[in-house]
Parts: sequence; structure tokens; C-alpha cells
Amino acid sequence: MVQINLLPWREQRREQRKRRFLAALGSSLALGIGLIVLADQYFNWAIEQQEARNNLLRTQIALLDKQIKEFNELQKRRQQYLERIKIIQDLQVRRPIAGHIFDQLIRTLPDGVHFTESKMTGNTLSLTGIAESNARVSSLMRNLDASAWLSAPNLTEVKAINLKNGRQGSQFRLTVQQVQPPPEASSSSSEDSYQLSVQ
Repeated sequence: MVQINLLPWREQRREQRKRRFLAALGSSLALGIGLIVLADQYFNWAIEQQEARNNLLRTQIALLDKQIKEFNELQKRRQQYLERIKIIQDLQVRRPIAGHIFDQLIRTLPDGVHFTESKMTGNTLSLTGIAESNARVSSLMRNLDASAWLSAPNLTEVKAINLKNGRQGSQFRLTVQQVQPPPEASSSSSEDSYQLSVQ
């Protein structure tokens, strides 16, 4: 019987398989390392891109914050200007009122009465004066109440004093409210004052 030795052939085949396996393993390993390197580079690139976007966003946010601050400053300045304009407009509206009030004070002042002090707070006019008698103070209050520019006189203090001529008199203190008359009343009072100034 013939004996065939198959060992060398099997050994060669085993070596070929082993080499193929090692080559496949090496190429897989190289491919894996290559993929890891590529993935690492990609992720680094993505991180850099994201950081660049974040930096851009931070820069834009800082610019927007600065613009918001400037806008708030402009709004505050605008509000201050509007308040100043309103004050100026109120003064423009109230400027002729002072003339009317002084005119009304002169018109309502009866003989034997004179004012020593006047003070305006808002729409309240405080008057201090001296009268020859209490009846003249009453007459003054009636005249003030009948005025188109003044209303609601309120006597707060009356006391007897000796006048310079040796006679007895009254020192008084009262408050009166300034009101805006209807247009026809204010125009007629201004016409009266014009006629008085012409005469």
C-alpha cells in the first residue's frame, strides 16, 4: 500500500491562511487606525468650526448688548428731552396766566386793603395782607370769588393789629385757587385789560 504524506501541503496551506489572516488583520487594523485618525480630525475640525461659530455669536451678542445699552441711553435721553419740552410747553401756556392773575388781584382789591406777600404753589395762591377792617377783608373775598380766574377763597388767619396812623386794622392770610376760565371770559377780561391800558 502506498503512503502519501500530506503534511507539507497542509502546512503550506496553514501558512497561507495565517499570512492572509495576518494581512487582513493588519489591513483591518490600518483601516481602523486610519478611520480613527480621520474621525479624530473630523471631530477636531467640527469643534474648531463650532468654536468659531461660538466666537462669532459672542462677538455679535457683545455688539447687540452695546447697541441695546446705547438704545436705552437714547431712550432715557429722549424721555428727558420730552419732559423738558413738556415743562417748556407748560410754561408757555402758563406764562400769560400770571399776567391775568395779577390783573385779577388788582381788580378785586378793594380800597383800604393791600397785599404784603403772595406765593403760588401749583394752582393755589397764598395771599397775606393788611386791611383797615374785617369788612374790607370780606369784600376782598367776595371779589375774589366772583373773579373768572380765581375761585374758592379760604381765609386761614385774621388778627387785629395797630396801623401806622394809629388806627386799628386787620392782618389776614388767605388762599385762593387759580382756575382756567372759559374762552369767552378770558377774552373779555383781556379786552377789558386792553381798554384799561389804552385809557
